[in-house]
Amino acid sequence: MKPTPDLLAYFKEGQDQIQAYAQILKTRGIQRGLIGPKEADRIWDRHIANSIPITTLIPEGVRVVDIGSGAGLPGIVIALARPDLKVTLVEPLQRRVDFLNEVVTELDLSIEVVRGRAEVVKKQFEVVTARAVAPLEKLIQISWHMIPKGGCLLAIKGESAAAELAGSKLKKGSTSQLHEIFLPNLQVARVVEVRKGA
Repeated sequence: MKPTPDLLAYFKEGQDQIQAYAQILKTRGIQRGLIGPKEADRIWDRHIANSIPITTLIPEGVRVVDIGSGAGLPGIVIALARPDLKVTLVEPLQRRVDFLNEVVTELDLSIEVVRGRAEVVKKQFEVVTARAVAPLEKLIQISWHMIPKGGCLLAIKGESAAAELAGSKLKKGSTSQLHEIFLPNLQVARVVEVRKGA
């Protein structure tokens, strides 16, 4: 699948960069085992398009951390679609950190890459994002210390999002919400929001 004008429209001034990133995922991302070998034709519809809807839930100008960032999804997509945000990528595996640093340098992105597990990151961010990292309850456990009062975790989930949310134990004083996001020309996206009480 090639990017359609509708899809590229979500990236305004970052259109060249998102196309370059897609090409890196399709080539080096697969060669280095960050993306599955059968995913080359699905980079746009399965990976990039899947990371766009979450950008509509993030307030302007806040600090965002993408935990377990892997190949940079959704963190790099968020940064390219929303240049107003201060984005940090957290990833424990060195080979993935090397890849992320290469992408950030090549695309000239103002993104910080941190090697480490979410549990040991000392900074706080208004928004924590995650895609295909862990079940919701575990995500809450490993990221809660990074979220200031009033901040939130936004987790991209699949069709079983509602059941997962219903079966997860939340922290005292927190609130949760399942967002079903319908954007033009994109499949419905499900993002679970867990907000820390003020």
